[in-house]
Amino acid sequence: MTQNKRILIAVVILIVIVGAVLGVDVLRRQQVTELEPGSIPIYFEDRLATGFKPDDLAHLEQVSFVDAEEGKTQEGWLLRDVLLLHIERDVFRDDTSIVVSSSSRGKSVQLTWAEVDDADNMVMLDLSGRGALKLVSEKIERLDVRDEWIQDVDRIEVIPQ
Repeated sequence: MTQNKRILIAVVILIVIVGAVLGVDVLRRQQVTELEPGSIPIYFEDRLATGFKPDDLAHLEQVSFVDAEEGKTQEGWLLRDVLLLHIERDVFRDDTSIVVSSSSRGKSVQLTWAEVDDADNMVMLDLSGRGALKLVSEKIERLDVRDEWIQDVDRIEVIPQ
């Protein structure tokens, strides 16, 4: 066997090994199957994409508003920023649906990316006194009073249209 053939075989083997490692890494990233206890799962196209805990949001900028109903300050993180921390921006279009739900409360709300992306709407995840997250908004009618808030958020779904 000539020297050139040996080099070619070695390069092909190296390419196959690198390709296999990269392929396994991509598959592992796409198939999140286990979350840490207390994590809130984010589903994308009916598949578990990732999850997060409130502690994971500490480095995000906090926002706040005073709710009109009781005059209390609501402080937390924009849902937009939380989603962009885990999902690429180019996935979202104005009509992409985002469903935030609480199974313990039997409540959910469906929003569009256009609503969530508009910082003036103040669609945010606020940490309750018990350490659970609630979805609130200062301006969106279906989330602007306490009875409409989604308390104890335990699932977020992103549904491209």
